[in-house]
Amino acid sequence: MKAARWHAAKDIRVEEIDEPQVTPGNIKIKVAWTGICGSDLHEYLAGPIFVPVGENHPLSHDKAPITMGHEYAGEITELGEGVEGFEIGDRVAVEPILNCGECDACVEGKYNLCKDLGFVGLSGGAGGFAAYSVVPAHMAHKMPEGLSIEQGALVEPAAVALHAVRVSKIKAGDTAAVFGAGPIGLLVVEALRAAGAAQVYVVEPSEERRAKAMELGATRAMDPTDTDVVAEIRKATGSGVHVAFEVTGVPQVLAQTIDCTRHEGQALVVSIWESEAAFQPNTVVLSERTIKGTIGYRNVYPAVMELMTRGYFQAENLVTKRIEIDDIVAEGFEALTTEKSQVKILVKAPA
Repeated sequence: MKAARWHAAKDIRVEEIDEPQVTPGNIKIKVAWTGICGSDLHEYLAGPIFVPVGENHPLSHDKAPITMGHEYAGEITELGEGVEGFEIGDRVAVEPILNCGECDACVEGKYNLCKDLGFVGLSGGAGGFAAYSVVPAHMAHKMPEGLSIEQGALVEPAAVALHAVRVSKIKAGDTAAVFGAGPIGLLVVEALRAAGAAQVYVVEPSEERRAKAMELGATRAMDPTDTDVVAEIRKATGSGVHVAFEVTGVPQVLAQTIDCTRHEGQALVVSIWESEAAFQPNTVVLSERTIKGTIGYRNVYPAVMELMTRGYFQAENLVTKRIEIDDIVAEGFEALTTEKSQVKILVKAPA
């Protein structure tokens, strides 16, 4: 079967590989659609970050080259021995987290904080940029009848956004800022709306993405290249927002994210970083602010799909291009690098 495989930074190849085989406890999925994630783009431009190179990942037991793709959905075609609760033909969204189940975080139910955390399609395994994927049955979530299979490919990034809002200090009626209106940033805007945020200020240099943020419920969208966004946010809110979300991975943005919050405000870091970032600690100390990180999601897929049935996180609002797997580099990764008007690009699975 065809699959898009990561060999090195700037080296993703569409190759013929063997179909993955079902083993006990696993299910085989005919992939329908897979989204290109910001994490995939980081691996393409500056990896390896999550991709294991040289040594096998402790949970996937794979190393590069690996089949990419972790935002995907499809239809079950085969059930491994011992699998219960699923039938052939079920449409499922895949929660691609690899966790050990034994470390302190896993025992506490916080499996996204596993000491050996990995992701199918980033850390090995049978990723979604392929015709078929095989994953443990617990990674699959049945999709409600009302959702399209294309919508299923957005469950994973929407889960990132909803988890970030859930673990933040935001409360109904609070104010928020979102730095970065890429796919996750836009989904955070929607998640904040679902959580009852009264005002949401978005900071984004792309005119098209600022317009999209406004369509999705932002109070105001600002261009950081021609506006002192921290001053504008503080002016609009009186003393700053309650919570600011950093969703860019750009080093200089971290300080802005912190500085735009009020006293006892919170800066929530959602991005995966390619480099270090600096800030003045006194901006945290003297206002008793907090900085919190978030990774992935946990126990949130059902809630995401329920919100989707209510009109949130809709594909028609976020998907800007649909491509074939043979075009994944030129029309996918390169397009996301050079065309800031792109938001979410979906890859159709090969036949």
